[in-house]
Amino acid sequence: MPAPPADPRAAPPAGERLAKAIARAGLCSRRQAEDWIRLGRVSVDGTVVNTPAFNVDASAVVAVDGTVLPQPPKARLWRYHKPPGLVTTHRDPENRPTVFQRLPAELGRVISVGRLDLTSEGLLLLTNSGALARHLELPSTGWTRRYRVRAFGSIDQATLNKLRAGIRLNGIDYGPIEAELELVKGSNVWMTLALREGKNREIRIVLDHLGLTVNRLIRMAFGPFQLGHLARGEVAPVPPKALKDQLGPSVPL
Repeated sequence: MPAPPADPRAAPPAGERLAKAIARAGLCSRRQAEDWIRLGRVSVDGTVVNTPAFNVDASAVVAVDGTVLPQPPKARLWRYHKPPGLVTTHRDPENRPTVFQRLPAELGRVISVGRLDLTSEGLLLLTNSGALARHLELPSTGWTRRYRVRAFGSIDQATLNKLRAGIRLNGIDYGPIEAELELVKGSNVWMTLALREGKNREIRIVLDHLGLTVNRLIRMAFGPFQLGHLARGEVAPVPPKALKDQLGPSVPL
């Protein structure tokens, strides 16, 4: 006999959301897990749960279609050299090629730490841990993102220096940006930029305000992790010891 549905009025136990636990085990995304729960495919301690508003603790036995969840894998991190022309999303409504379609199958299900837009390239960090991704993206983590940028137009160092104080554009506050003019080549300039926040399309928006049109944007580093000599499309694991050394003991891995 199938187990009876759980009473949705019952107070959920302390712990993490059921869908999050399923996603953390590597079976699917959190959104897909919520769909599975609504379809009655998920049970907790032998009882079917049909609402995503349900928490589980470490002692709960969670099963999908009768199969108990595997233990979540240890958190891992990879460096990836994203080529231009790929979107950083698992599913694109415009059916454009995605980063995740180009990754080696042996990586399993991974998520990105932040994003790089369609035409941007360079270092993209990938992880199998949603908790690790969120930690690395937090402004409080304080890691600097470094970029090399080529842009059409002209500018001087004095104007770039003004970005160190931050800037407010269209009602949005952008934090301090360290920008150094590297080279003037024809009608283009090359610059290096360093920032800590990385809001959506921040570099393009700020430089456009200064009269520059970005035509190449390469992320060279994210905190202590460097693009280095990775070829376009190449993936390299961050050794577990190096990851622990950078994150410290306070971050569970």
